[in-house]
Amino acid sequence: MKIIESYLSNQIIKSVENHIGSIFFFNHIAVVELNEGIHFDLSNASLIIDELNSYFGNSQPYGVITNRINSYSVNLIDTPLYKKLAKNLYAYGVVGHDLAGKMNAEMENDFCVSEKVDYDTIYDAINEVYEKVKNSGSFSLN
Repeated sequence: MKIIESYLSNQIIKSVENHIGSIFFFNHIAVVELNEGIHFDLSNASLIIDELNSYFGNSQPYGVITNRINSYSVNLIDTPLYKKLAKNLYAYGVVGHDLAGKMNAEMENDFCVSEKVDYDTIYDAINEVYEKVKNSGSFSLN
């Protein structure tokens, strides 16, 4: 399910679209939906990461959820570099909607140094990622 088709759509504060996908911003979370067939790597990561850094600034902890509504690939070897570029990224989640998406989410989970990142629904992901950000120690209700 696309985030704009969920009951959370009325809580979207801002959205940005570019040729690799869409980003939907909430108070402390962004939901990313990459386009079909995209290969996400360092050559295009800045299109997403720069938007995240611009929206959340240099001090606010935030979480990102990748909503895998489309089939695409991610260069997982670059995961530490993505995390370094996304300055205040505190929590990450992946939602897989079909068997391939769930398998990819599990593989992404293996490359992350944090806790579990793969979720079955967008609602589970948002609740869990929000709780992780909220418990980060530098959370504010802005």
